[in-house]
Amino acid sequence: MAAEVIPANVRASPRRRLPIEAIQAWLFLLPAVVILGVFQIFPAIAAFYMSLFKWDVVQGAFRGFGNYTDWLYDNSIRSPDFWRSLSTTFAYVVFTVPLQIALALVLAYLLFQKVRGRGFYRTIYFVPYVTSLVAAAAVFFWVFHPTYGLVNDVIGIFGIGPQRWLDEPDGIFAMAASAFGVTVPDWLAGPSLALVVISLVTIWHFLGYQIVIFLAGLSNISSEYYEAARLDGANERQIFTKITLPLLSPTTFFVFTVASIGVLRSFDSVYVLTNGFGGPLDTTRTVTLLVFKTAFQQAQFGLGAALAFILTIIILLFTLIQFRVLGRRVNYG
Repeated sequence: MAAEVIPANVRASPRRRLPIEAIQAWLFLLPAVVILGVFQIFPAIAAFYMSLFKWDVVQGAFRGFGNYTDWLYDNSIRSPDFWRSLSTTFAYVVFTVPLQIALALVLAYLLFQKVRGRGFYRTIYFVPYVTSLVAAAAVFFWVFHPTYGLVNDVIGIFGIGPQRWLDEPDGIFAMAASAFGVTVPDWLAGPSLALVVISLVTIWHFLGYQIVIFLAGLSNISSEYYEAARLDGANERQIFTKITLPLLSPTTFFVFTVASIGVLRSFDSVYVLTNGFGGPLDTTRTVTLLVFKTAFQQAQFGLGAALAFILTIIILLFTLIQFRVLGRRVNYG
């Protein structure tokens, strides 16, 4: 009986060796993997472990998810502090992100036009982003100082009395209404004047980065669309609303997502401008500042770690909602 012939494509292939290119690639990735593991992954695992214990300077009794429930459901002072800080954080986001994106989009559109000195203006707007936020916040702290601040000197020229700025707990809408003798309910008072000042500093710092992203998005739009629209008699407003905005939606969605995450986890500017206390009357105490107060000022590291993970979950859920709701409206051309 003739021996069965096995086709060449089904014969057992010899064991393949890892190509030299793959080895080189892993060697290049190794430093980054080690750095991420040592400074991000391992601390995150250690923080989660810490959040499961009563950890006041030293490790105490195992609590499971008791630290989490203290923040979310407990009727003691912890839960009200968390929900108050969370509402302050979302007010901070709502006031900062839309205004930041609107200004960045308008300025990027203007800087995209062929005007003299365009490169100089682009550099000027980008300089705040490469400036240390801590140093800039320390300067703005004195700029808005109620006694020695430059802002009060400037508005005094126009007959406006000095404001307490970073020391003012009243809402801006309530302050505006009181100027006309109108009283508004507490839920309509708006964010405190101190939180508005912090938002303006945040916008000033990150505006340049978002302008650069919008400029990159504008450069990816083909000029043929604009030429065809102008030939059809479209004006500049119609070109901007019917061509630029729809084709810029992927860039806008990216900027909105990144800006929202950045503001939700913002800490430096809030800490410096409020001297680390979240005042006045806790109207500027965001969740990140509450994490710092709990962990490093009160030395309750277990509770602080649990709150940090709660904030992480909130950011993940907020981002997921953005992708679900706004991601469907993105026009990828």
